[in-house]
Amino acid sequence: MYTYEYVKVEVNRWKGKPKEDYKEIIDEYANRGWKLIQIFAPAISGYGSADHFEIIFEKKLDD
Repeated sequence: MYTYEYVKVEVNRWKGKPKEDYKEIIDEYANRGWKLIQIFAPAISGYGSADHFEIIFEKKLDD
């Protein structure tokens, strides 16, 4: 069985860049035993771009 963690990263609408360093987030979770599954950008906002994305991690539960 697995457990999942979802990390929401806001995007600066004016610059079009993440407000946090997603690479650091991925490294941090990897060091804690999580596996990167997907980076998901939901439907775009009224300005034509996503206002956030989610990083999805997976970790196997101990039996």
